[in-house]
Amino acid sequence: MAQVLVVFLVFLALMLKNPQVAMGIYRAVRLWLPLDDAYRQALARYNTFYQRLPPASKKRFERKVKEFILHKKFIPRKIPRVTKEMKAMIASAAVQLTFGLPDVTLLHFDKILVYPDSYYSVINKQYHKGEVNPRLKAIVVSWKAFVEGFARPHDGINLGLHEMAHALKLENIIRNGEHHFFNLDEYKKWLQLAKEEMAKINRGEASIFRSYAGVDEDEFFAVCMELYFEQPHQLYDYNEALYKTLSNLLHQDTIRLFGPAPQATRTPPAAGQG
Repeated sequence: MAQVLVVFLVFLALMLKNPQVAMGIYRAVRLWLPLDDAYRQALARYNTFYQRLPPASKKRFERKVKEFILHKKFIPRKIPRVTKEMKAMIASAAVQLTFGLPDVTLLHFDKILVYPDSYYSVINKQYHKGEVNPRLKAIVVSWKAFVEGFARPHDGINLGLHEMAHALKLENIIRNGEHHFFNLDEYKKWLQLAKEEMAKINRGEASIFRSYAGVDEDEFFAVCMELYFEQPHQLYDYNEALYKTLSNLLHQDTIRLFGPAPQATRTPPAAGQG
């Protein structure tokens, strides 16, 4: 019945000769339908954040995953295709960060490019595992590096979270109706704490953060998010104020959700499989 309704509404919009309306109706109805089992199974197998959510919150997570997938174009690069499992996991990285921000969908970024491994960027003449390009409205990931991040969910290194954090920070300042979702006072607190910690890193002092976090404010923010979701207890013990500021920016509390550190999960499939 639901599928018939989708066809009818899309047909009606096309009859009105308005493709934009047709697509809008199609996406709205698709969003209303249950999440495809292939997507849900990927979340349940590989995403520790989703696994820890209570049933009602899982439904909300699934809806945000579905919305992300419907509004992004997934582009395979040197792989046969971007599978449903791959889409689900890439979307889940974005949804983890935005779960406490219900109206944030990373609207500006409409393209997700997926490479099998590290790739060569003609822009800066270097090999990358991932990047975010606001000019092209694109988020780019190496699937191999992405998989490694979710296969080891407690080591504090997660490419998916890292790149989505870059996109999130940019989204906050891009004027598109979705911007300025970070509380300004909390962001100023975070910025001051970031400057202090980056100075420690660059002086070679002991820190929970890897040296790459000291490159600049953007990289520090991205590494913060990796630790916030993968090593929340250690981050809290190391710098309680920083942890609380991140919680206030994201409107969620990973420690409360995770409790004791969860066990490692299975490894997502290789590119083009599944």
